[in-house]
Amino acid sequence: MKMEDYHAHQYSEKTFVLGRPIVSIFHNASNMYSIVKVKIKETNLQYQEKEIIVVGYFPALDEELHYRFIGNLTNHPRYGLQFQVETFEREVPETEQGIIHYLSSDLFPGVGPKTAELIVKTLGTDALKKIMENPFVLDEVPRLSEDKKMTIRSTLEKNLGLDRIMIQLNEWGFGPQLGMKIYQTYREETIELLTQNPYRLIEEVEGVGFAKADELGRRLGITGAHPDRMKAAVLHVLNQAALSEGHVYLEAELLLPEVKGILEQSQPEEIPYESLSKAVIELEEEGKICGEETRIYLPSLYYSEVGIATKILQFAKNNDHAEKFSKDEIRKAIGEAEERLEVTYAETQAKAIEQALNSSIMILTGGPGTGKTTVIRGIVEVFAELHGLSLNPMEYAKKEEPFPIVLAAPTGRAAKRLSESTGLPAMTIHRLLGFNGQEKEEESEREIQGRLIIIDEMSMVDTWLSHQLLKSISPDAQVVLVGDQDQLPPVGPGQVLKDLLASEIVPTIELTEVYRQAEGSTIIEMAHQIKKGQIPDNITGKTGDRSFIKASADQIASVVTQVVRSAIAKGQSIRDIQVLAPMYKGPAGIDRLNKEIQELVNPNVDGTRKEVKFGDTVFRIGDKVLQLVNQPESNVFNGDIGEIVSIFQAKETVEKQDKVVVSYDGNEVVYDRGDLNQITLAYCCSIHKAQGSEFQTVIMPIVRSYSKMLRRNLLYTGITRAKNFLILCGEPEEFVKGIQRTDDLKRFTTLRARLNPAKKNDDRNQVTKMEGEKQDEQIVPLSPDDGNEQQTAGDTTSLPPVLNAETAPKIHPMIGMDGITPYDFLDE
Repeated sequence: MKMEDYHAHQYSEKTFVLGRPIVSIFHNASNMYSIVKVKIKETNLQYQEKEIIVVGYFPALDEELHYRFIGNLTNHPRYGLQFQVETFEREVPETEQGIIHYLSSDLFPGVGPKTAELIVKTLGTDALKKIMENPFVLDEVPRLSEDKKMTIRSTLEKNLGLDRIMIQLNEWGFGPQLGMKIYQTYREETIELLTQNPYRLIEEVEGVGFAKADELGRRLGITGAHPDRMKAAVLHVLNQAALSEGHVYLEAELLLPEVKGILEQSQPEEIPYESLSKAVIELEEEGKICGEETRIYLPSLYYSEVGIATKILQFAKNNDHAEKFSKDEIRKAIGEAEERLEVTYAETQAKAIEQALNSSIMILTGGPGTGKTTVIRGIVEVFAELHGLSLNPMEYAKKEEPFPIVLAAPTGRAAKRLSESTGLPAMTIHRLLGFNGQEKEEESEREIQGRLIIIDEMSMVDTWLSHQLLKSISPDAQVVLVGDQDQLPPVGPGQVLKDLLASEIVPTIELTEVYRQAEGSTIIEMAHQIKKGQIPDNITGKTGDRSFIKASADQIASVVTQVVRSAIAKGQSIRDIQVLAPMYKGPAGIDRLNKEIQELVNPNVDGTRKEVKFGDTVFRIGDKVLQLVNQPESNVFNGDIGEIVSIFQAKETVEKQDKVVVSYDGNEVVYDRGDLNQITLAYCCSIHKAQGSEFQTVIMPIVRSYSKMLRRNLLYTGITRAKNFLILCGEPEEFVKGIQRTDDLKRFTTLRARLNPAKKNDDRNQVTKMEGEKQDEQIVPLSPDDGNEQQTAGDTTSLPPVLNAETAPKIHPMIGMDGITPYDFLDE
């Protein structure tokens, strides 16, 4: 029968199905997603069958009871007609005999027919409603024991309370999935807690932003300059600044106008600055923000930055007392390492090894092809030689001792590259710290066991993770931080490597001589020209390892698939070919390119191959996929690329749900259907996601529709992912504009000033907003003037210590913690 034959009647009431569950096909206890077969008692659908599949977010249902499901009839492409539930309620008996039967059922142990009859006689046929509204009404029932009262109250709350809460959340505008998530957070106190303060949702329930919470606040009468509303907006702007723009703090003169704008945009009522300033002070008193001079931080970022500075200063102080080896000892050991490894170290590389051996902490930096990995291997070899250590991990495992040399990187692929280049085990920073995906990162207290700690791709490590890493390293260890500050900054807040280099407090060796260029790599040559802001003479020229194919945005999909087809025909594996693009939407976006390449290299033309559709994405066996979040318990991390090796469809599994098995270099991870949002197709991925990785062939579209994203550091990062071949395609003029466009989204951090106050700016930099329209719930980019390229973004220590009438009229002049610096914590 066709779908149109089942359309609902045009009743004024909502479409519903009233029935009794007879089979639970699937129930996910973590998010309450359920699939249930229901025997229909009543419905206003034009539906002739006696049973129907009901799908939605609700707890396990009792097969002895009837439920009223409200929603819509849908036609699933694989499973056919289903009733998609928006909300539901348990059908409560309304007749005297029905209530007596209900209260004397097995749901209420110890309550028999006589007791149930006494309750109805005393409270009437609306007894259940009265008890739900006021549990103490049971005190009116004579000879009812306290135990039976407690049983009745708790059972009704358990069985009817959720229904009432879900219905109320639905009326407040929360869908079933988000509503169930809210209920799981607050349980029986949901309505009471949200009525008191709906803005707590922003901090405590993932997926609820300021706009959603503010709409609920408006429904509950919380409007205008209500303290809870203003505080929520302050925290929202600070969070957006950290997560979207990478800022560690915001200046009050920028924060408060932004908050004021958000509040007045959703409700046309003027919010006085004086009221906003008072809300900020109260937030600080509550410990929800930290203030330092006129800067305002989220506590986790403030204490992370202070913690980083404290640990770096401690290491820098230890540099003066680090174990020293003579130059002759080190050079002799370097010579022996050169013979074993069959390499020859240049003078700068030898100095880097020497510096690492005689430092408590040092930074090794340099662009692509300058030999950073070669130096890392040399540091490891010489360190082991001078300390009489074995480089065989098995020897330490047999003695149940930790391996003395620790190698780590922020992503799984970067860790794998580090391991391959050194011949030693390497791991992600998350795994090194013992994060299992359950605890908050700031709660980790694990101490890293190792005498030499080397962290690669440090430019990718944000303020939060840097703090966790550094605080876990023993002061007696020797630390080498390796990275290229000209690559993209971390996805998270801060720019730790850049600030460490700018502070000049950590000994640093920069490798500048390009060795891969000497081997004929024009990719490396182009990368270094871009790094310097130079326009390569032969952008569209063709060399042995790169080329540029001119194409418009509408032609990109065709060009990219042709290049992929040609590369595969020449013997390359799709695993070694990576398409990189900066945006997801549009004709040249990541989503479109993934679908086109999938249909080329892994099609399902006759429909006989197993596949699972999740949202707009189809997953098939053999597909190349990308992990989107850290999952330490499975040893798979954000940015890891794997291959789908098995698919089990719902009818083949005990749980009656689809499962997808992905192999990450032999490590197989099973994803239930509800977890498929953790992966995506990886034939094309963002340049951010590719950072820390290297591919034999990189195909990189560059078109005008990307212009908002095209910056020098993004192009530089993308190009340096290519090891052997680079194919650029698109519009050469946009490539040139991108090279000329520096990263104008400067990040506000104070790490540089905390590490070296002498590096303060000599001139005051006026902080201004970037030009452009504000978009939905996104703060406009905030940045200082670009007059001093060398300054740390937002290093505003030369600004006045208080706000005044000139900078922000009516703003309270003090936002706490004057004069406190990380130096105050050094001797504690």
